[in-house]
Amino acid sequence: MKTINDVLLRMDQIVDECRHENSRIGYFAILYRQVTRRIKKGILELEFQDNPRMEKLDILFASRFIDAYDSWKSGQKTTHSWIEAFEASKSGKYLVLQNLFLGINAHINLDLGISAAETMGEEPLEGIQNDFNKINSILAELVDGVKENISKVSPIFGLLIPLAKGKDEMLLNFSIELARDGAWKYAGEYYSASDKEFLIEERDKKISTLARKLINPGKFLSFIIKIIGFAEWKSVSNTMDQLDSLGEKAIL
Repeated sequence: MKTINDVLLRMDQIVDECRHENSRIGYFAILYRQVTRRIKKGILELEFQDNPRMEKLDILFASRFIDAYDSWKSGQKTTHSWIEAFEASKSGKYLVLQNLFLGINAHINLDLGISAAETMGEEPLEGIQNDFNKINSILAELVDGVKENISKVSPIFGLLIPLAKGKDEMLLNFSIELARDGAWKYAGEYYSASDKEFLIEERDKKISTLARKLINPGKFLSFIIKIIGFAEWKSVSNTMDQLDSLGEKAIL
């Protein structure tokens, strides 16, 4: 992929595949497509510090999800962080928000730092920090919009909040800001590392552990999540449509 339009074309194809196959990966894919559309709009309006560089970052960043998706579909090796998200999507026992956060977890906590460092090459990494933060702000706006309106697809999700009060519950406390800070720190480590493949493997282990916390919150909360899941929409395509609408309202 050489342009952001190429990215959007491939994202359209993935969204269509997910609809056709009733794949819950579509929940992340359809919202990430909204993020990409928003970044394209910002580039055209010269919103970023370095707009051509932002397009390069977007292409590298999106490619890590797309490559992981294609590898998983063809039975090839990919990162454990993405495998956790893809495998969870095959089960109907996880909430819409769990599926979304599993994708975001892999994409920000692992992929974004790598993409930022590779975008800069040998140029100082600090030069991209403002635009790095801008991508995260766009994603945070989208996620906040979805969380505020999660009752559209998960009518009784609000029951989980008081029951999880005082618990270290990652599903409720997942923070784009904290993920951003960790991703930026990792970008610096990756940028200066001599053995980048080893660093990816070590980071991937940590992020896949976070993924397992998202889908295994303990016996009590897992039981509550199961009850909440009964009230969620069962149609994957209808849920994708609703998420698409929520995402568009949140960031466009």
